[in-house]
Amino acid sequence: MSRSQASVPANNIPLQTNVKSSLSGSSSKSRYLYYALLLLIVVFFGFIRFRLRDMPLERDEGEFAYGGQLLLQGASLYEFVYTVKLPGTHAAYALLMGVLGQTQGRIHVGLLVVNAATTLLVFFLCRRLFGSLAGIVAAASYALLSTSPSVAGFAGHATHFVVFFALSGVLVLLKAVDSERNRLFFWAGLSFGIAFLMKQPGAAFLCWALVYLAWITFRQSAKWNRFARWAAALLVGGVLPFAATCLWIWRSGSFGKFWFWTFRYAREYGTNVTGAEGLTFLGRETVHVTEPAVWVWALAVVGLSTFIWCGRVRSSVFFATSFTLFSFLALSAGLYFRPHYFILFLPAVSMLAGLAVSCGVEGLQRWKGSRTVSAIPVVIFLLAFGMAVYQQREFLFQMAAIQACEHIYRPNPFPEALEISNYINSNASPNAKIAVIGSEPEIYFYTQRRSASGYIYTYPLLEPQKYALTMQKEMEAEIEKARPEVLVLVNNPKSWVAWNKTAPTDEILAWANGYIRQHYVVDGLAERGDKTKYYWGVEARDHQLASQLYVYVLKRKPA
Repeated sequence: MSRSQASVPANNIPLQTNVKSSLSGSSSKSRYLYYALLLLIVVFFGFIRFRLRDMPLERDEGEFAYGGQLLLQGASLYEFVYTVKLPGTHAAYALLMGVLGQTQGRIHVGLLVVNAATTLLVFFLCRRLFGSLAGIVAAASYALLSTSPSVAGFAGHATHFVVFFALSGVLVLLKAVDSERNRLFFWAGLSFGIAFLMKQPGAAFLCWALVYLAWITFRQSAKWNRFARWAAALLVGGVLPFAATCLWIWRSGSFGKFWFWTFRYAREYGTNVTGAEGLTFLGRETVHVTEPAVWVWALAVVGLSTFIWCGRVRSSVFFATSFTLFSFLALSAGLYFRPHYFILFLPAVSMLAGLAVSCGVEGLQRWKGSRTVSAIPVVIFLLAFGMAVYQQREFLFQMAAIQACEHIYRPNPFPEALEISNYINSNASPNAKIAVIGSEPEIYFYTQRRSASGYIYTYPLLEPQKYALTMQKEMEAEIEKARPEVLVLVNNPKSWVAWNKTAPTDEILAWANGYIRQHYVVDGLAERGDKTKYYWGVEARDHQLASQLYVYVLKRKPA
């Protein structure tokens, strides 16, 4: 193929719209307007996130921050953190903290940057496929939905990082298809591979890319050796990040633990939920997630029908529907359907909302030829957007950081973890090991002290899976061997079990009661009521509990 031929797109899939309409956003005069709107969206939601940057970390953030802290110290991650998660997000946290600093505020500023970059990617992807109007609606929708407390959008979950790298891969893949350059397929695969490293469900987007390439080959009646060449480059890039990670962890000496937790135990974790339970979770969480911006989600549903009545996007029907399907499959991993998993689905939802508005504008313009009438879909979107912001106004604009945390996570002890960590920092020796009996790894991060056990969560110990009892005994042995100077006992169901199915608890409860009585004395207490009260030293030892939700800080008795 000559250079002049290579510069021409090799196919017209997906269609890049050229409709000459000021409302559809393809005229050069409107380009700067759309860029200005995009900047306004990024700044608006960036301001909201910056205002609430000091929200206490929740427990997943605590794990990533503690893991990132260990990586910055040169430690082997899986020696100190037993986690089902692949190390990509821990490494991302390490990078952000290395640049910005190690506080919850700095971490959330890093998330602000990642979210803003993802919003830009949504815009450029949808503009490329469907025009600038669809792009700006999609960007506004993603920024709104991903900031909502209904998806825990203010927490730096792995899903934010998966989406960023997955969308980067999609954009590079489309450019690769147009140019037929093998190295671009490699770079697209590399982005999808990094998305997988951030969290296992990211693999769904690499699978989508292979299916999409196969469809293009079939649609164009092209030779399948071209598909083989493209797929090979894509897969080499996709596998490389994981292969390099395995080599790095093998050289650190913790490959056995890494493989057990991220694959063998992950298989147990991912098969705990039955299909009927998964449907129940999906129905419940869908209502919860969509409620604050229900009309934006409704526009996305309308967007699914545009391929029937909007002729210019029909050539892109496979792209949009397949990307939506695989995004839903990523969301569905394990059938847990937790709110922050929905972040994986938001780019597809935002794209469909953009399609609904853009095609609606063009349909009305062809019907009536009136700019006023054709602007109705834009007005509907602005009303839906405004209603969503207004419904969440107290959280977005009025609540302080601690109040916002309580609003989303109560009765989880995330604010208490900050106060308890401050006390430990003031009273424990700098190199002291600590143990948290519960699932609050953020305490290890705040105190910058090593855990006495790799079990930084009690969740896997109490799940109905075959390793549970062995894990309980292993945690007990590790804590006894480490003889931690400080032990934090969290008496809160949210910190012990993730849902109502549990493994037997007699072993771990009996051990905890006996071990604490023998070796520790109460040194601090956070008792949750209408307002959390704190007691320290003798006052904590003498206090009579009036609540069933509390956190004890215990110091080791003299030898």
